[in-house]
Formats: sequence, C-alpha cells, structure tokens
Amino acid sequence: MADPGNSTNEKERIPAMQSLLENPFLLLFIGVAMPAVFYIIWGIMEIVTVPIAQ
Repeated sequence: MADPGNSTNEKERIPAMQSLLENPFLLLFIGVAMPAVFYIIWGIMEIVTVPIAQ
C-alpha cells in the first residue's frame, strides 16, 4: 500500500515568500530600490515644505 502523504508524481507548490527569499538578485534589487524610493519621497517632502522666498 502506497503512502498517500508521499506521492512523487505530484509537484509540490513552493510558497511565494520562500521563492522570494531564495532569489538573491531580487533581494538585492529590493534592498537598493526601497531606500532609494523612500529617500526620493523624503526629499520631495522636504522641498515642498521650504517656504517661498519673497
């Protein structure tokens, strides 16, 4: 009798978070892009809050 929990002909689905954490280039891109986006938004907010000179 075959074990129902150990079927080899069915491919096991890899969770999305595991595939994300196993991709070093995607992690590198996210690690560079996220701070860049936050600093750009921060810079735009700082420029908008500067009072207009007379």
